[in-house]
Formats: sequence, C-alpha cells, structure tokens
Amino acid sequence: MLYNIFEKLKRSTRKKNAKQKPKIIADIHEKDSMILAELLSNKEIETAIVSLKIGDYLIGDTIIERKTTSDFVSSMINKRLIQQLSQMQSYKNKLLIIEGEREDLYNKINPNAIRGFILSIISNYDTNIIFTKDYRDTSNYLIILAKQQLKPKTEISLHSRIPKNLKEQKQYILESFPNIGPKKAELLLKKFQNLKNVFNATEEDLKEILRGNSKEFKDIINS
Repeated sequence: MLYNIFEKLKRSTRKKNAKQKPKIIADIHEKDSMILAELLSNKEIETAIVSLKIGDYLIGDTIIERKTTSDFVSSMINKRLIQQLSQMQSYKNKLLIIEGEREDLYNKINPNAIRGFILSIISNYDTNIIFTKDYRDTSNYLIILAKQQLKPKTEISLHSRIPKNLKEQKQYILESFPNIGPKKAELLLKKFQNLKNVFNATEEDLKEILRGNSKEFKDIINS
C-alpha cells in the first residue's frame, strides 16, 4: 500500500516539474539586444521583460550584469561598475558577464590594471565572472543557468543505490516518504530505534525531527 502511495506522489511531482519552465527576467534596457531576441525565440524557457533597478538579468536568486569588453573598460574608468557591483550585493548570487574577445580588453588599457580589477571584483565584491564570445554564447549561459534553477538540490540519498544491510534498508524505507532525506531518516531511527516505533509515534513526538511535515507523514501512514 505504501509503495503505491509513493509512486503516485512521485508521478505527481514529475508532472508538476514537466509543466514548469525555467524563467529569465530581463531588464527593459536589454529589449534591443540580440541576447533578448535569442531568449524570446527559445521555447524551452520563459522570458519576462521588466524594469530592473539592479542588473541586466535576474535568474532565481542570481543577479547578472552584462558588459561588452568596451563597456567593461569604460565603466571601469568612470567607476560606474563599482557602483553597480555595490548595488548587486543585496542578492545572494552575483554574476558579471564580459562579452567579446578577451584580447580586446588588454588592447584598451594596461593589462595588469585589467587583471587587478577583475581580481578585485571576485574577492571584494564576491562576484563570479564569465567571459563569453558573443551574444549567442551569453544567451546560452543564461539559458543553462535558468534550467539549473529547476533542478532540486537534495542530499545524497540511499535511493541512488541498493541498500546492502538492515540499517540501510530501514533508512531506505523512510526516505521514500515526502520531505524525509538521509539526515531525517537517520535521526528518526536513532530516536525511535526501529520502523515500528517510528510508524506508531504520535504526531507530537515526530515534530522534534519532522517539524511541520509530521502531520503529512502520519496522514500517509494512516491512509
């Protein structure tokens, strides 16, 4: 009976994820760029055009500033990029894309000044940097990043391999329940000693480990 319940939940989750498209939010000032044209023509993603106060693109919790090589050098000289990097600090993840031939950077200004500035961006502003060849290369990076946002970030689970001993088999069974990963399964077995005690535990007793998911767990057990 439990097996059928889990399979139904998994199928429901797969259907939900299948309908969801990766989303890229583009600043309205990018409306005339070839990048935006590439994104809008891609049927695998959803692209929204809004007025972003910070950055050129927003994907999940990653804010992205795009500069062509010439823009990068000019904004470095007039210090506008420093202002933009400072504003980007309100986001968890920051990404600077420098688009164009890298050699063009060193032709416009002292190479060591460019290298020093790039290192400063990475270390002082906690911002990752990607060099792209052209607008197609940039758009491909944005699309891949957007797709990665939909991939669940989960702990390594016993469900990736066949459990070999009794302890692993017990953990395997508990990990079949929604919102129970390896760590919670291990804590449940440590507290209640065996599966029978886990399944017979009250919702209140389970709250210490499962918290808000204890009711869902009991509902599945009792259904």
